[in-house]
Amino acid sequence: MIAERALKTLEFYKIREEVARYCTSSLGKAHVDGLLPSSDIEEVNILLDQMDEGAHVLRVKNNVPMGGIFDIRVHARRAQIGGSLSPVELMEVSSTIRASRILRQFFEGIEEEGDIQIPHFLEKKESMPILTSLERDINMCIDDNGGVLDSASPALRTIRQQLRTQEGRVRERLESLVRGRNAAKMLSDAIVTIRNDRYVIPVKQEYRSHYGGIIHDQSSSGQTLFIEPDAVVQANNEVRRLKMKEKEEIDRILQLLSAQVQEVAHDLFLLVEVLGEIDLILAKAKYGVAHKCTKPEMNPDGYINLRKARHPLIPMDEVVANDIEFGSEITAVVITGPNTGGKTVTLKTVGLCTLMAQAGLPVPALDGSELAVFDQVFADIGDEQSIEQSLSTFSSHMVNIVDILTKFDENSLVIFDELGAGTDPQEGAALAISLLDEVHGRGARVMATTHYPELKAYGFNRPGVANASVEFNVETLSPTYRLLIGVPGRSNAFEISKRLGLPEHIIKHAQSFTGTDSRQVDSMIASLEKSRRDSERDAEKSEQLLEEAEQLKRQLAEQLKQYENNKEQMEEKAKEKARKIIEQARAEAESIISELRKMQLNQSSSVKEHQLIDAKKRLDDAMPQNRVLKKAKKAQQEAPLKPNDEVKVISFGQKGTLVEKVSDTEWIVQIGILKMKLPESDLSYTKPEKQKDPVAMATLKNRDSHVKLELDLRGERYEDAIARVEKYIDDALLSNYHQVSIIHGKGTGALRQGVQQYLKKHPRVKSYRFGEAGEGGSGVTVAELK
Repeated sequence: MIAERALKTLEFYKIREEVARYCTSSLGKAHVDGLLPSSDIEEVNILLDQMDEGAHVLRVKNNVPMGGIFDIRVHARRAQIGGSLSPVELMEVSSTIRASRILRQFFEGIEEEGDIQIPHFLEKKESMPILTSLERDINMCIDDNGGVLDSASPALRTIRQQLRTQEGRVRERLESLVRGRNAAKMLSDAIVTIRNDRYVIPVKQEYRSHYGGIIHDQSSSGQTLFIEPDAVVQANNEVRRLKMKEKEEIDRILQLLSAQVQEVAHDLFLLVEVLGEIDLILAKAKYGVAHKCTKPEMNPDGYINLRKARHPLIPMDEVVANDIEFGSEITAVVITGPNTGGKTVTLKTVGLCTLMAQAGLPVPALDGSELAVFDQVFADIGDEQSIEQSLSTFSSHMVNIVDILTKFDENSLVIFDELGAGTDPQEGAALAISLLDEVHGRGARVMATTHYPELKAYGFNRPGVANASVEFNVETLSPTYRLLIGVPGRSNAFEISKRLGLPEHIIKHAQSFTGTDSRQVDSMIASLEKSRRDSERDAEKSEQLLEEAEQLKRQLAEQLKQYENNKEQMEEKAKEKARKIIEQARAEAESIISELRKMQLNQSSSVKEHQLIDAKKRLDDAMPQNRVLKKAKKAQQEAPLKPNDEVKVISFGQKGTLVEKVSDTEWIVQIGILKMKLPESDLSYTKPEKQKDPVAMATLKNRDSHVKLELDLRGERYEDAIARVEKYIDDALLSNYHQVSIIHGKGTGALRQGVQQYLKKHPRVKSYRFGEAGEGGSGVTVAELK
């Protein structure tokens, strides 16, 4: 349990007030009001993990649905003792249950998405009671404004229907009086109003006897009387009776609903507790986001390492961030230097960040900061002179210090501000040294500030103790608020006086009164400060060079990535261009074949040699140049060609036989029934295969020419099948086949009929027949070619 005095002195309660502003319900604020630091490291780590989990959810989802939550514990308690809840109170109960249901669905959605892990929130979700039936029953009876609905019960609906009817009759009778012939003269205003829950009309004083009835009220001047005429007294009585009946029915409904609340009162208490805890966790996370805080690592070893830590109560644009590290080899830090330099702020930053972390709050420091979990935190800061107790400043501090000395141990953080101040300087310095030795000697972590020059050398001859100071800029005559650990503070009185224009001879005369040791110490400190500034300047330059190198590395990586992307795009463009060239070549080849087919149909005879040569030339022109060059280069690397060699014509993709060489670069090539003059660069030598019998020879010829002796059309669509037959017959004629088989299957017979109809009209088909029993029967058509 952290001492109350330290919580007040270090202004922990102000931090709580800041966090409370981020709560969305009174439940969360109540939890914030009870927020205190814990000295159990496991509990602290859980609290920080919960806060960090809330920060992740806010970062990913931007918001968490926490609206519509009320503190319904008072309602549940009254229901427990048999009290009847009002419609508004029941509405708040329903709204809170609904909010818990929506929140549960929200966490379940995050769990299903799997983007972030939220084990703590899922644990909270599982602990929330499900009270959907009570929410539904209340919503059937109470609207969002706290009114009782007609649908709450059949009896209430009937009563209200009768009431509306009866009120309509009363108003109708009164309105007839208001519209009467003498109404303008006798009435103050032509309206129907209500007094004492009864319908009345405003009658002038002098005409009171004209309408008769009951007087319920009068105007302030007494000139107008609000009269319930005799004509509507009975009708108003009936309205009154129905309203009483309505109230009785509403009371009965509310009592039933209150009894349901009574049954689940304990669940409602638990639900409110869990919702308050979730609101607290999210408030911590929101506070951390708003103040640029981070989750620190915690340890039980008393080690503190704050990176660019800021005091959380000083505006971010004004505060100076400092690196503060001690607690491992160095367990005591003594900060010396002038007033208003930021020493006290540094002490409070360390103490307050420790308290915040132990309460599960993020701290205003960079990622990677580390803090310790202490059993106790003690602080003696500021002028706490007590007039009531007739204590001086020194006495007040001593009372607090004596209390600290009786309570602290090795697991404590002790903070002293202006240790030994308020008394004789020599005695105060001696007392400060003795107190520091006592606290440091018993193993506690201690930070202290002092004015006494005797303490400037305190850390030089004691292990585990470091001197520190807050930097002061003599040029601007103002502190920089930067903490310098390892460098004690020094007096700047002479430098400041000189800068302000004090004569040089006065300054030198003053220096003559200071001791040699003092001047040497100040000189040593000045040298340390200069070395420190030089080191920091060099470190900044190194950091700048490192940053430039990192930036250059990132730029090169980005350029390499762009190069790879451009390379892929260029490859895609090249592939697309090649595809278009091939498609164009294919279209041209199909056009040439179509023209050859037309020649055959028109001339009814063999195609002339010059026509074939012309078609071959056009095919050469249609072939993509890069492919020809690539294949030609490969062909040039083969062995020398000679007559009767089997070759592959690269541009046609067909095989043939060399007949004779007509020049140094051209050959006559036999391709099927065709003889062509082709350049040697378009030919590639093919090693012949052994042929054992005519059937094998026919098979080899079929494989070499890539045209089979049979065409299988089974499973093809009709139009596709006929197109394939047309191309196949052309290929078979070019391969000098005399007979081919077309497999169309039996099926419905439509494909067979279409194939035979096409063969019947083809000029190069001599005849056709069904296959024999061993050839496939009626599922095959055998065609004989001319």
